[in-house]
Amino acid sequence: MSSVEKAAIVSALTQAAFTLARAGIRHRYPEASPREQFLRLAIVTLGPDLARNAYPDIASIDQS
Repeated sequence: MSSVEKAAIVSALTQAAFTLARAGIRHRYPEASPREQFLRLAIVTLGPDLARNAYPDIASIDQS
């Protein structure tokens, strides 16, 4: 398998993981706005501390 093929597989798996994470957030918070969904995805992918530093408006959502 070439490095290009390996990179394509890694890219596809990464995209699938993000898609599943977004679906999980939509399932847990069906009434969330698109912005809140984005912020919750940031918390999951970046961790709470980095997400809070990058997106200060995270403080406005209930993180329970």
